[in-house]
Amino acid sequence: MERERQTVPALRRIIGVDPGLASSGWGVVDYSGGKLRYIAHGCITTKADTAREERLLFIYNSFNKILKKYKPSESAMEKLYFGKNVTSAMGVAEARGVFLLSLARESLPITELTPNAIKQGVAGVVRAEKKQVQKMVMLLLKLDEVPKPEHSADALGAAICAAHLQLTESKKRSK
Repeated sequence: MERERQTVPALRRIIGVDPGLASSGWGVVDYSGGKLRYIAHGCITTKADTAREERLLFIYNSFNKILKKYKPSESAMEKLYFGKNVTSAMGVAEARGVFLLSLARESLPITELTPNAIKQGVAGVVRAEKKQVQKMVMLLLKLDEVPKPEHSADALGAAICAAHLQLTESKKRSK
């Protein structure tokens, strides 16, 4: 009688990004066998009185160090949301481009998510308040406290959603 070989689900290391010019959150999670494991999070901050091109270069260099340190196999990023302040949206768009460039240079697959998709995926409610999402990130990753600053909690939320989204898509394909 031949035994079926059981395959161990591959470990996926996902880096989530919440892009911004002044403050960009990042968070890394591992996902395997339907389980999430927190790895790290942080924030890349730049000073408003620094030239824009220097701020973007600082983001680029800082993020590349993070990629080198944690070696993710995929990424998730919040899509650009245009609010009322077009000036700040331009800076966010430029920072987002820097992150996309870094991820592309590493040939990392990118899952792009709207803010509402992240809220839905993490808190189960599209109109969830930021605090609800942060609390759910803490609970899902079994952390002792809410990740700070909030941009890093948002980045972890993006990574969590990407993990579950990929799982859902692969289940659909196997049916």
